[in-house]
Amino acid sequence: MKQQHNHQRLLIAAGILLGISFAGLFDGIVLHQILQWHHMLTSVEPATNIGNLELNTLWDGLFNLITCGMNIAGLVLLWRAGQLGDFVGASRKFTGSLLAGAGSFNVLEGLLNHHILGIHHVKSGANQLAWDLGFLALSTILAVFGLILLRNGQQDAATIKN
Repeated sequence: MKQQHNHQRLLIAAGILLGISFAGLFDGIVLHQILQWHHMLTSVEPATNIGNLELNTLWDGLFNLITCGMNIAGLVLLWRAGQLGDFVGASRKFTGSLLAGAGSFNVLEGLLNHHILGIHHVKSGANQLAWDLGFLALSTILAVFGLILLRNGQQDAATIKN
């Protein structure tokens, strides 16, 4: 029984870490690099000269490095969970933890970086508050949906055990 409980906890922790890393990598790759809407420090060090662009690129890289580390940690936990038990009935639980991790990360990152520290915004300009609030709203919906799936997955696991 204890091994099954550890398996469940590892699976959820893996999903949360992988969700965080996927959200962070999506942000860094899509918003920072492809769309170039912002970099980590664009509100305090605008990328208007080579030095500031280099500084922002460095911080973008450090952010991506940290999210890659979380990805590796999540994969290790997922592998360990697989060693302890099977994944029968765990798809909702794992999917829920992925979504909860991604949504929660985006809410915390949005509140901290966009609103409290003000180091960057989703998309600076005339509608930056709308972009920031929309990001928070979508992220909150993602996190809540993930928590609902996670809770339903735990109920499914209890039903399968009985």
